[in-house]
Amino acid sequence: MTLRPILFYGDPRLEATNRPVELFDEELRALVEDLFETGWKAPGLGLAAPQVGINLRLATIDLSVGKDPDARVVLTNPTIVHHQGKASLEEGCLSFPGLFTNIDRPSALTVRSQDMNGEWRDLEAEGLLAQVVCHEVDHLDGILLVHHLRGMKRRLFMRRVAKMRKLGVWQQSTA
Repeated sequence: MTLRPILFYGDPRLEATNRPVELFDEELRALVEDLFETGWKAPGLGLAAPQVGINLRLATIDLSVGKDPDARVVLTNPTIVHHQGKASLEEGCLSFPGLFTNIDRPSALTVRSQDMNGEWRDLEAEGLLAQVVCHEVDHLDGILLVHHLRGMKRRLFMRRVAKMRKLGVWQQSTA
């Protein structure tokens, strides 16, 4: 397993088109393990392949942050097929370290994705898990946290991004 560097906002790979996963092999399994390990170390609840510079439709989620092996979720080529309700929850992103904002997300959803053998599965999620699924699927669609913000809320968030960079808290990665 390899810890991979997480890309920060501004790196074009975060908003690039992501290819579908077509090979379900040992290389994919190794990448999944790297995503889990990197996410746990950060620490975060989920990590998408584009966040480590791999433009594939692949993301990992672990609400236990490595404490419960049964909490691991792998989303390969996911699509949200049903959603309901609405919840406004505080959300952060490893590509915007140290910054948080409230985002409206569905309170429950069903996501269809492939497992590590390429078999299609449906996962029903609610609450925090639904929020994290939405966040990671957004990454796979090139949608970042900041894209959900409008008007003054967006301007204030972007000022915080600029301040974090100026203070050297995080640096813009390079392609």
